[in-house]
Order: sequence, then structure tokens, then C-alpha cells
Amino acid sequence: MNRIIQKLKETDQSENKQKKLLSIYFTAGYPKLEDTIKIIKDLETSGVDFLEIGLPFSDPLADGPTIQESSTQALKNGMTTNKLFDQLKDIRETVKIPLIIMGYFNPMLQFGVEKFCQKCQKAGIDGLIIPDLPVDVYNEEYKAIFEKYRLLNIFLITPQTSEERIRFIDSVSGGFIYMVSSASVTGSTKGFGEDTKAYFKRIAAMNLKNPQIIGFGINDKETFNQATEFAAGAIIGSAFVNYITAYGTNKTASFIKEIRDF
Repeated sequence: MNRIIQKLKETDQSENKQKKLLSIYFTAGYPKLEDTIKIIKDLETSGVDFLEIGLPFSDPLADGPTIQESSTQALKNGMTTNKLFDQLKDIRETVKIPLIIMGYFNPMLQFGVEKFCQKCQKAGIDGLIIPDLPVDVYNEEYKAIFEKYRLLNIFLITPQTSEERIRFIDSVSGGFIYMVSSASVTGSTKGFGEDTKAYFKRIAAMNLKNPQIIGFGINDKETFNQATEFAAGAIIGSAFVNYITAYGTNKTASFIKEIRDF
């Protein structure tokens, strides 16, 4: 069974119904090129439920300044698609939690979609998040390839996504739906207003078959708790990248402890 689905099932069946999933996004190859594996291992040890490994891209349109800057630095450090797969080649000897690669479609297309998916399977990647790959295009052209290599493709919805499209995304999806908290870029939200909370409630009331994980604007314990009141979990990206920029990669456990008590 795919590790993402297994993790979702375990949490759903857990006696601790208050436990909500925490995912952390970080940029591969940042702050230093060879930090990728250390960060993954430290986050798992700190109790994170799954990880989003950012594949740097030169034109990351959905990302705010923090992640854009980390991508730029990672590329300067020498991070490439091939380098990432080389770093990940033995990751499943030690790391058990679900791993997701998040990146833009252009580098994957240049690499070769099937070759990329094949490399993901070989490395033990469980899913992909590709913000600029439309669900229609995926469904018609790439779904069979993803399924061949047992990869889940995680789709994003926003407050502006129509109910019809959300239900189509839900029908095509496996695992979870990435629920963007706002229409802005990552790292730009300070807390959640009433409109955002109403959006969270609206999606929860749709009773979709796939659970929702909320991302964008989750930066501390308060916003994590606000988001997970309405969803199965939440994703933190820019706040973690800012943290390791300021404090290095040796205090990961402290960051996670500030977000969630175990």
C-alpha cells in the first residue's frame, strides 16, 4: 500500500482522534547542497508525519519570497533533478515516513515524465505535487504513467475553485487533496480571517472521499491548530525554511516542538 494512504488510514483509525497530520516542506539542496538527507532524517525523528521535498526551479510562480530565494540558492549550490535522485537513492534504508516531491512540471517534462516517475519509484517516493499540471491534462495524458509507478498525484484547490472542479479533482485523486488556504503565494498569510475559515468549513461540508491537508499560511502552533480544526492535517513550508535559514539545520526538533505537542 502507498505510504501516504497507509499514514492517512493509521491516523483515521487511531484512538487519538485529536492527532492531526503535520507535513513539512523544504527545498532540496538548501541551505547547503548536501543538507537534503540530514533534513529528511531529522524531520522524521522529530515526529513529522510526511515530507514534501521541493525540487528547485528557476521560475517558481506559486512560491513566495522565502521559497523562491531558497530555490535560487539551491540551484546555485548545484541542485539538479539528477542530483536529487542521487541523494535519495538509499533513503528507504532508514526513512519510513511518506515522501512527496513538490515541483513544477517543466523540469519533469524536460527530464522525461516516465523516466521521472520511474526514478521516483526506485527512490521510494510516494507522491508528487505539481502545481502547474492541470488535472484535466494529467487525467488524459499522464495518469496511466503515474499509476504504473504507483505514485499519487496530489492536486491543489483554492477558495476560487468551483465545486464542480473540486468534485472532479476528488474523483481523480488518491491520498489527499492539498487545500490552499488562500489565493496568494506561499508564506504571505498572517493568521486566518473569517472568510478563510468559512472556506475551510465549506470544503469540510462537501464530504469529499479524499481527506484535505491545508497549506499556505501555516506558520506556528496557532495557525496549525486553526487549520486542522477543519482538515486532516496541515503543511508548513516558508516558516520552516525561514527557521533553518536563521538557525541552521541542527534545531529541527525545536521547530517541530513549537508547532505540535506529542
